[in-house]
Amino acid sequence: MRIPFSRLTLLAAASALSLSAAQADDPVVVSSKIDTEGSVLGQLILQRLESGGIAVQDRLQLGGTSIVREALLTGEVDLYPEYTGNGAFFFDMTDSDVWHDAEAAYRAVRDRDAENGLVWLTPASANNTWAMSVRGDLAREHGLTTLEDLAAYLEQGGEFKFAASAEFVESEQALPAFQEAYGFSLSQDQLLVLSGGNTASTMRAAAQQTSGVNAAMTYGTDGGLNALDLVVLEDTLGVQPVYQPAPVVRAEVLEAYPEIDSLLGPLFEALDLATLQRLNGDVAVNGLDPRRVAADFLDGLGD
Repeated sequence: MRIPFSRLTLLAAASALSLSAAQADDPVVVSSKIDTEGSVLGQLILQRLESGGIAVQDRLQLGGTSIVREALLTGEVDLYPEYTGNGAFFFDMTDSDVWHDAEAAYRAVRDRDAENGLVWLTPASANNTWAMSVRGDLAREHGLTTLEDLAAYLEQGGEFKFAASAEFVESEQALPAFQEAYGFSLSQDQLLVLSGGNTASTMRAAAQQTSGVNAAMTYGTDGGLNALDLVVLEDTLGVQPVYQPAPVVRAEVLEAYPEIDSLLGPLFEALDLATLQRLNGDVAVNGLDPRRVAADFLDGLGD
């Protein structure tokens, strides 16, 4: 799950970059956010660097976005996985269309963060953004793979009931944006609005067909998607900002350990949507230790 970004202490932190230069014999302090995906990505980075001969220090699951971002800017940590779309908040660019294009979003956040002494490495192709997902049986029966397919299905009078939070239904950037772009409109009878609902509850409603629900608000890489047989419908028109995870490292640390780039590049290139869903699901649904999940994946990845 992607943790929303808060600007609480960012401006103060941005002016307080670490004054000490990284040394080649210093351990690389690896951190991550406090959610399931943070634990998985953090362990993957930690173990990959360690297997590559780099000494590391574990500061995983440090906190939410604002806390980990501040720690990176101040030099308290050296590296953590962040999402490209959060650049919209880091740089007060929420109205820019750049965040709806994967390559443009990556370039924008990479170039602007270079001024902060930070380097964005190779991103994963997986996109952990707001999504509309449907039950697998519905998707297979009607050939639903994209939101354009959904619009056509609804136009033909297809049976549909969608579970979502009030925020998703009401926010101009969420359901209303999908409806405007793809030309469909859901009636109140086609919505199950869960007060304070998160993706765990909306996915559960779809899986259990609560009140006839067969679709749900999700994030693109939610761990429960595969286990509950839910299919993310592709946002072919790019309505939602792109949130691709990528390692972000302090420039002086990368200078001391240039091999970090070559170690982490192939790893993140291997993290497509289905793969990251599966890894998250192993932790969130199957209850496996993130350390084991990461180790098993890295064993299969090879050099």
